Amino acid sequence: MPPEACAQPVATSAPARKRRADPSGRRAAPRRVYDSIVDAVGDTPLVRLQRVVADYPGEVFAKIEFMNPMGSIKDRVARHLVRVAAADGRLRPGETVVEASSGNTALGLGMMAALEGYRCKVAVRDRTSPEKLRALRALGVEAVLVDSELPPEHPESYNQVMQRIVAETPGCYFPDQHNNRENNEAHYLSTGPEIWEQMEGRIDYLVAGLGTGGTISGVARYLKEQDPSIRVVGVDVEGSVFTRYFRSGEVGPSAPYLLEGLGDEFPIECVEFDLIDDMVQVSDREAFLHARELARREAIFAGGSSGAALWGVRQVLSRLGGEPARIVTIFPDHGSRYLSTIYSDEWMRRHGFLDA
Repeated sequence: MPPEACAQPVATSAPARKRRADPSGRRAAPRRVYDSIVDAVGDTPLVRLQRVVADYPGEVFAKIEFMNPMGSIKDRVARHLVRVAAADGRLRPGETVVEASSGNTALGLGMMAALEGYRCKVAVRDRTSPEKLRALRALGVEAVLVDSELPPEHPESYNQVMQRIVAETPGCYFPDQHNNRENNEAHYLSTGPEIWEQMEGRIDYLVAGLGTGGTISGVARYLKEQDPSIRVVGVDVEGSVFTRYFRSGEVGPSAPYLLEGLGDEFPIECVEFDLIDDMVQVSDREAFLHARELARREAIFAGGSSGAALWGVRQVLSRLGGEPARIVTIFPDHGSRYLSTIYSDEWMRRHGFLDA
């Protein structure tokens, strides 16, 4: 099409521009001004999914948690853990916050450390994306990389290294997001009430991933207190021990996987299995392909755990057999953290997730 054939903007005077109505017909919300970036944590939007569930007669909504300042739901946890510990004296000015993280909690803690005068040191698995590692360095967080394929009992494994960091760091505070139920409390106090209000109290299913367990447990507890009939479906990753433990009470062997933010090598305290009604287990490939589909079809540019959540929603839909329901899921972080991994065709092909 020649340039002259393109539509051109209509020239208007300044008064005319002021009078122009919002094409949506809605009045613009008042602009909010914060004293600190941490005050912008929470109050994230809930978006109705359309194209990826086009044939479903019910409704599916996603809580878009990458709208938090550091790009993930873990900002909620980091803010709560730091402020509660500072308030009761477990964390004192100038001390070091240490944690084991797949990257997102570490970024949230880095935000809190930068704003409130702490240092931050974290253990992260070597499968953590390069983008997350660069972001951690930008915030001044010291990251210790750990071989993700080592068994839990190995002295250089993820949890063993974390314990060594705690022992070797004087004047440190270790929130222990995997076993400290203040993690769950962060979501009970914020994420859960937000979802309930946004959905106007009409929810049939919550579908959410299990990483530390704080999100699904805190949100599930709040929602079930409001309506005990709400069903909660957890999304685990193949290689994690959670699904077998949920179904049988047995701790089976773990296996390596590439998906960041879901699963673990053994049961942890923040996963409240009694609040979960069912569990499904996704493969790396399905999680990554579903994330890429979200970007292409819904323009929701999210990470692999969001792809896993979408896959979990579709498992629920298949079991419903066309019965309409109102389903809420949670998309934890942003796709920009995975440009060199799940959004790289070369990386995906190298790991067998895309055809040559």
